[in-house]
Amino acid sequence: MKKKFLLNFKSITVALVAMVTFGQLHAQNVYDVISGSANHTSLKAAIDAANLQSALEDPNATLTVFGPDNDAFDDLATALGVSIPDLLNDPNLSNILLYHVLGTEVPSSAVTNGLLAEPLNTANTIKMTVTSGGNVFANQAQVNAADIPASNGVIHSLDAVILPAETVVDIALGAGFTTLATAVTEAELLPVLTDPFATLTVFAPTNDAFDDAVAALGISINDLLALPNLADILTYHVLGTEVVSSAINNGDIVAPVSTTNTLKLTVTGAGGVFVNQAQVTTPDVAADNGVVHVLDAVVLPAETVVDVALDAGFTTLATAVIEAELLPVLSDPFATLTVFAPTNDAFDDAVAALGISINDLLALPNLADILTYHVLGSEVLSSAINNGDIVAPVSTTNTLKLTVTGAGGVFVNQAQVTTPDVAADNGVVHVLDAVVLPVETLVDIAIENDLSSLVAAVIAGELVPALSNPFTELTVFAPNNAAFDNLAAALDVSVNDLLELAVLPDILLYHVVAGTVLSTDLVAGPVTTLQGEPVTIDLSAGVQVNNANVIAADVLADNGVAHVIDAVLLPSILSTNEVGKKAMIAVYPNPTTERLFVKDMNQAQFEVVDMMGRTVSAGTIVNDEIEVSTLENGNYVIRISNQVETFQGRFIKQ
Repeated sequence: MKKKFLLNFKSITVALVAMVTFGQLHAQNVYDVISGSANHTSLKAAIDAANLQSALEDPNATLTVFGPDNDAFDDLATALGVSIPDLLNDPNLSNILLYHVLGTEVPSSAVTNGLLAEPLNTANTIKMTVTSGGNVFANQAQVNAADIPASNGVIHSLDAVILPAETVVDIALGAGFTTLATAVTEAELLPVLTDPFATLTVFAPTNDAFDDAVAALGISINDLLALPNLADILTYHVLGTEVVSSAINNGDIVAPVSTTNTLKLTVTGAGGVFVNQAQVTTPDVAADNGVVHVLDAVVLPAETVVDVALDAGFTTLATAVIEAELLPVLSDPFATLTVFAPTNDAFDDAVAALGISINDLLALPNLADILTYHVLGSEVLSSAINNGDIVAPVSTTNTLKLTVTGAGGVFVNQAQVTTPDVAADNGVVHVLDAVVLPVETLVDIAIENDLSSLVAAVIAGELVPALSNPFTELTVFAPNNAAFDNLAAALDVSVNDLLELAVLPDILLYHVVAGTVLSTDLVAGPVTTLQGEPVTIDLSAGVQVNNANVIAADVLADNGVAHVIDAVLLPSILSTNEVGKKAMIAVYPNPTTERLFVKDMNQAQFEVVDMMGRTVSAGTIVNDEIEVSTLENGNYVIRISNQVETFQGRFIKQ
């Protein structure tokens, strides 16, 4: 019995000592408890200076006091650049202190995450946060000692002074942005955004913006709130400095609080401001701790096609996209795009070919049209591209003509894909070695004039890149469909059989002359073709090319002219009976960078011809090896002749 009494006495003594240590005897009111705490002397001094002692001593009151400790007051004085005595003389001191007091008793067990508590100072509410780890915050201040009892209420000690300032959170709440507020609460970001000493810029999506986002993602608002990266998404909408709309420049790339990605800012010529794909609908809503810009969409820290271009160092493309105000289109995380991205060298080559500067290019009135001509509105991987595909880009000025060579090379018009399938979160990027332009080329002329057999032949002969090059000028003698039908009948084959001829590229290049030669410029006599052999022009009875009649002259394209003829022209080395006899030969490796190898052709003669029909290399094969390292990158035809037969192959030099 004595032992039990002694144990109980000891327990009671420990409890009393603990209560006395914190000045927490339940018989004491909240003022007495605060007065007895060595950690809250600045708070007591402030209460005395504001003449609030009697209010806190009221025995009939039931209060909750959030009591900043001494360090909290020291931090406040430092943040304001004043001393503690200066704080005590502040005429607003009473309002600040009453903002820390609730008129009802709220123990920590009754505090829920996102609770908006009404203090005695009604200028603002206190935003409560309860973290998943059990920490409790009042605005930005953390509760460092909870549930200190008093006879007329309870005290929660804070590590910071809270102020009844109108923060960016209040702006969102006042504007009815309930989804944003719920998300901020769920992500436990209220302490960050209610900090009165912060200087923030918040890009605030409306409720409709969140509804659109979850619809695009195929999820619900509750699913969004449960995302493990919710805090990252929300802090991607926040800058750690105050940036008013007038300080935003077109093309600014800024770092938000989230470090996952940057924000890309656009200022249009009409004065619109965009953050990634989202438009600022209401700018410059002032808060005491920063500024809020209302957005019509949620931005996501996704790796977009814009990021891929920036990461790859495609500075000219990025500059052009900014200048054309296309960042909102290409940074949309809910889009699914294919971007054919020209390198810096590709842009340099383009302006050199056009005889202008990069600045001239950026000033072109159709710059946006040129750039969107490089973009598809759906994701197309290189493996899904077929030779001869004609696809519609975002620009509606013209279609893109795609080529897949027998060696596996992929071309977009005349530009070769050098790096395919660079994945982005909103699509895929294929790197190009040239800029494509939405001009009307000779390929378009053939398509528009229903020269379908010629188009099919050009595709099968892999000559679309040559004929769709906007930086060259060519003259094409274009056989009509009847001409192909007649040739097929003469050979006793189908038109499709013609398209499989090994010598098809030779036949087609025999129809092409360098430069733009109008009918009025034609002179009777021989004209050298890109195949290397001349055709003969006869003007004695209309216009004839070899045995073919020109039935429609001067069909103009932006890269030359076409003259429609009524027969397929054949080089003299390829009589009708000889067409198809030139055997194909394999060369390897293909593509190659330095040399080609061909089996069992030592001492044979070779000729390398580019897609313009020009001989760029010739000689004798030594040890089955051909040096091609000095050739420019591109597609080539190689012809090899031994004493018995002539062979032909194709290769890509990279």
